[in-house]
Order: sequence, then C-alpha cells, then structure tokens
Amino acid sequence: MMLGNELEDAFNRQILLEFEASMVYRQLAIEMDLRDLPGMAAWLRHQADEEIVHANKFIDHLADRGNHPKIGTVPAPQVAAGTALECFTSALEHEQKVSAAIRQLVQAAEECHDFDSRPLLSWFLSEQIEEESTISEIIGQLKLTGDDGPGLLRLDSGLSQRPVATTEADAE
Repeated sequence: MMLGNELEDAFNRQILLEFEASMVYRQLAIEMDLRDLPGMAAWLRHQADEEIVHANKFIDHLADRGNHPKIGTVPAPQVAAGTALECFTSALEHEQKVSAAIRQLVQAAEECHDFDSRPLLSWFLSEQIEEESTISEIIGQLKLTGDDGPGLLRLDSGLSQRPVATTEADAE
C-alpha cells in the first residue's frame, strides 16, 4: 500500500538525514585521522557506512510500497572536533537529532494509520537507543581518560577492533 504524499515526504526527509549522518561521521573520521587516532577514525568510518545502510532501508521501504524515494541535497557536515571528546560529543548530538526525527516519523506514521511501517520504525527506535548508548559509553571512557596519552591510545586501539562491514551488509 502506497504512502500518502505527506508521509512519503517525511520518509524522504529521513533518508536525507541518514545520508547527512554518514557525512558527519566521515568528517569526524577525517578529524581523528588528522589527530593520529586511526582506531577512532576507523570506528567512525564504519559508522558512516552503517548510516548508508540505514538510508537504504528507508529507500527500500518506500520503493517496495510503490513510492518514490528521493535523497535531496545533503548539506556539508558542520561538526566541531578539536579533541576526541569533542568528536564523539558531536557524534552523540547528531545521533540525538536522528533519534528525534525517527520519533517524529513514528508519530507521523501513527497519525496516518500506516501500520505497515511499524516493523521498520520499531527497528530504528531500538537502533537509535543502541547508537546513543554506544557513543555515550565512548564519551564516558574519554572523560575517564582525560589527557592521559597512553589511556587515549588504548581506547583508540580498542575502537579499531570494530568488525568491518560494507554499506550493503545486512544491519539487522
């Protein structure tokens, strides 16, 4: 069953936001690479790839229902990341923005009685809880580490251990 125009537009805005999130993570990865923190950079690049998987889930949902997915214009990332802590704080702020948008999309779908979107949106609600929790944990560890170089390098090494996947990986 096709989505109405208003709900289709809301899903397309979410697609754009997921691509924007990917660009934010890419920029943050660059910032960590420039600070000689390759593990954090790798973790952030992986996260950028995961955001593309998320965008693809929304694209597939619209296309499967006979709607027209559109990406729109992805704005250049505006992030502050002078330190690793600032980097992950920026990441958390963006994830909170995405979480709020998902909740608004859930509300819009409910108002339109679009029950067919519930499984997808429920998955995203859970995913956003996980995303924010993971980044909050990293922020907590960065705060514990403070200016301790060896501690920061241990955390960087630990984050480099994240499994590698592609943008076409099944993120379920």
